[in-house]
Amino acid sequence: MSNIIKIGLAQINPVLGDLAGNTAKIIAFIQQAAREQVDILVFPELAISGYPPQDLWWEPGFVTRNLKSLEQIIRVAATEMVVILGFGNRENGRLYNAAAVIQKQQLIAKRYKTLLPNYDVFDEKRYFTPAETIQPVAVKVAGNALLLGIEICEDLWDGDSSIKVTNELINQGAELIVNLSASPFEYNKRAVRQELVLQKVREAGRPFVLVNLVGGEDELVFDGNSFVMDKDGVLIGWAGEFRENLTTCTLNLANGKGQPVNLPETPRAQSIFEALVLGVRDYCCKTSCQRALLGLSGGIDSALVACIAVEALGAQNVLGVLLPSRHTAPENIEDAQQLAHNLRIKTETISIEPIYQSYLETLKLHFHNLPADITEENIQARIRGNLLMAFANKFGYYLLSTGNKTELALGYCTLYGDMCGALAVISDLSKMMVYEVALWYNQSRGMMLIPERIFQKIPTAELAPGQVDPFDYAVVSPLVDLIINDRKSRRELIHLGYATQLVDDILQKIRLSEYKRHQAAPGLKVTGKAFGLGRRMPIINHYREGD
Repeated sequence: MSNIIKIGLAQINPVLGDLAGNTAKIIAFIQQAAREQVDILVFPELAISGYPPQDLWWEPGFVTRNLKSLEQIIRVAATEMVVILGFGNRENGRLYNAAAVIQKQQLIAKRYKTLLPNYDVFDEKRYFTPAETIQPVAVKVAGNALLLGIEICEDLWDGDSSIKVTNELINQGAELIVNLSASPFEYNKRAVRQELVLQKVREAGRPFVLVNLVGGEDELVFDGNSFVMDKDGVLIGWAGEFRENLTTCTLNLANGKGQPVNLPETPRAQSIFEALVLGVRDYCCKTSCQRALLGLSGGIDSALVACIAVEALGAQNVLGVLLPSRHTAPENIEDAQQLAHNLRIKTETISIEPIYQSYLETLKLHFHNLPADITEENIQARIRGNLLMAFANKFGYYLLSTGNKTELALGYCTLYGDMCGALAVISDLSKMMVYEVALWYNQSRGMMLIPERIFQKIPTAELAPGQVDPFDYAVVSPLVDLIINDRKSRRELIHLGYATQLVDDILQKIRLSEYKRHQAAPGLKVTGKAFGLGRRMPIINHYREGD
């Protein structure tokens, strides 16, 4: 009998609904861990199904097949190694978000999630029943009797709950806490998770294991960042971020300690960029389309999306399409071409002018020579969207939308025009954050892959003579973030020093453009509040603060 045990962090990247593929992956990790003589192997929450399955739980046979996958895994887990993994369990007609504890081809225990998140992107009360009891699991590890406190993701995030799952497990004698997580990426989430665990460790003096999902699933990106803390709050295991792997560390059960590991500092812009790369790669690969195209305008938004696409899919799988009009400045064409050259991506160039002229001629009689306005501007954007979608359809590409969060919030985007796409890559990045990430990208590569002039030019849609974007982004971009991300009220914004007229104007623009966002391409979430799954606002909305 040895007091030193080896813990394995199975940080896997499952595919939603691919029960057979996920099961094969889990089995491969179990076999690898057995070869490495791991004593306790931990997988993420709902490892068999992927997270979040949403209404797949209601598809005929889905729960049953997930349970058959568990049976298959149990048969393979034939050694003394304790395997803990997430699955969905049906019991007495109720569905539970569950953790299985397996050893020597036996399911020795099941534990259910107690705290079901029902906010932002989470909707677990729609599907699951909370655990009725909270109890540790008694196991034997390397000859040692050990009480495991097993919890699932939200059970750790108990700040607003009267039920303290971790504390209850410790009160019942749990000697090692194990948390199976599917915690989506936000640019500060790694530090938040570790601080939360550190508080629990300091309170209880127990080692803690957290294993998180990794990979992209629709709008969500899971960053991994699985880790182990010893009883003193020292990090003794870390599985890295944005990559699938099996990481091991050792823990001395006699004193609850292990060997410290280094955790590298990661700039915010780097984390965001890597999350978006993973999100694009998995969105494309998991839906069996590994090629993407985008419109290259010579602006910062399309430049950053092109860089992300190249990193995700490879330059050979990315196409940049230039669609100049009578209003396109020569330097914007030059910048787009230079960017494409730097990234080594292919380009196509089509002038939209002949098509635009045909529209004007066709509509001339019906518009009765009315002066040009936003109608003619939107026609140009929709011509571009139509051409981009034609390329996507004909050659089997996904079209990547290049609009940022500030534009999407304010409605400064055109339905069926620049909003076209299979995926809105930077829709959760404010305009100022786009510049931040793009600057980091150039610095990290040691060269100006995004040409310097793109950073310096005044943003413009180039849909009218001399047009520039009608916002001071240095002011409006942070203001939009305060409204959407931080949910600041009108009164609070004015108290912060924003002019009343500006606040009212921005709030009105956000309200009036809700119908556009309901029709937007899905976007990758990287902040605490993204448009899409986690923000559900009605289109018809007459509420005003103070009414």
